[in-house]
Amino acid sequence: MRRAVFLDRDGVLNANVFYRDTGAWEAPRRVNDFRLLPGVLSALARLQTAGFALVLVSNQPNEALGKSTGAELREIHDAMATCFEGHGIRFLDYCYCPHHPKAVVAELGGTCRCRKPSPYWLFRTASRYGIDLWASWMIGDRATDTACGAAAGVRSIRIGSVAEWDQHAVWQVEDLTSAVQLVLQPGDSICPDWTLAQRLRV
Repeated sequence: MRRAVFLDRDGVLNANVFYRDTGAWEAPRRVNDFRLLPGVLSALARLQTAGFALVLVSNQPNEALGKSTGAELREIHDAMATCFEGHGIRFLDYCYCPHHPKAVVAELGGTCRCRKPSPYWLFRTASRYGIDLWASWMIGDRATDTACGAAAGVRSIRIGSVAEWDQHAVWQVEDLTSAVQLVLQPGDSICPDWTLAQRLRV
């Protein structure tokens, strides 16, 4: 059984982008908008060196919502994966949910089983690759990420400027570098109230 860190993408690995047509910060729609956040490559390298498998788990509904084409999203993914490989960072798997309940593309609409907070991808990759979920982590920037982790029985860290308390997060920190520092601490110092944290997550 191997340990893994499940990572959300937008807002964790790469910067979100402000789009005027929606007036919101969103996932990049085209490869020219894609930028890794500072410290991400070194943080991922530290996890890999420590023996953690890396798994990306991301909701990517821009094609469903008519904001990007499938080709544009594949181009973003390929650029990111190529960058990681060029720096010796190997992801065990990349897991995307392309669906959205308000999709304008009919075949990508409705209710699906893979959209976070569903733990579908965590269970599937754990079964496929022999991952010990109890020894693994989920790192994301939204409540849907930490709820996904909680549903799968992994410890979750929420990153970003979070004003509200997240009941599913063991820690809330500013960025991936800080999250990785906590993951790599000795086990006994991770969360002295881990039993309580587990109860809160039920």
